[in-house]
Amino acid sequence: MIGKKIRIERIINRKTDRTVIVPLDHGVSIGPVKGIIDMAGTIDEVASGGANAVLMHKGMVRSGHRGYGRDIGLIIHLSASTGLGPDPNHKVLVTSVEKALKLGADAVSVHVNVGSEREPEMLIKLGTVAEICDDWGMPLIAMMYPRGEKIKDEHDPEVVKLAARAGAELGADIIKTNYTGDPDTFREVVKGCPVPVVIAGGPKIETEDELLQMVRDSVDAGGAGVAIGRNIFQADSPADMTRAIAGIVHDGLEVEDAVRILRGGD
Repeated sequence: MIGKKIRIERIINRKTDRTVIVPLDHGVSIGPVKGIIDMAGTIDEVASGGANAVLMHKGMVRSGHRGYGRDIGLIIHLSASTGLGPDPNHKVLVTSVEKALKLGADAVSVHVNVGSEREPEMLIKLGTVAEICDDWGMPLIAMMYPRGEKIKDEHDPEVVKLAARAGAELGADIIKTNYTGDPDTFREVVKGCPVPVVIAGGPKIETEDELLQMVRDSVDAGGAGVAIGRNIFQADSPADMTRAIAGIVHDGLEVEDAVRILRGGD
């Protein structure tokens, strides 16, 4: 598994064992929204802000990764659905681990909506991809979201715990899932999952302070960092927002200090 170890160190800080990942895969599901139109510009900003990796679909690699500025890890997303499809919760595989290797990826990711009608198919794909990743020494991030008719609250600690554990059980190396809303319940998620857990950002959060407090609380609860997209790439300054979040994740900054970075006080 030495290949996995080498690649994981490209996306997780070896000193802190934490990571700041910026997903930029939203173009398939919601189109070319603000922040992901100029991929090269956005990637350059989050790289300069200290992000460890960006996550994108295979066709976007040529649009911004890399050859300029500060280097940054590359995660290729293997699954997709569009918001116009008959079941947006059904994520299908659209590329392979082998293709990601050819593109120079440091890791791959797969999305599973736990609780959806098509959950069984997505679990089969996750398990199969995990085995292929083991064969190639490729780290696997599983985006495990509780979503479906049976899910009343996607942030309920019980369903988040189940989703995170399911991803680890099927062979993922890192889990991305929802924050449960408070450190005590999120600590239960982390305790019940034997691989690192990073939190999703979800829809754009109302205030920057609220976002940074969520990051601080998740790290205090044992989380391994963040995989935040819209709240970074649609920020007024993606570079400063990344810098503030990375300051919390890697340097232990308190929220007030991180806010000062956003206000230009660093």
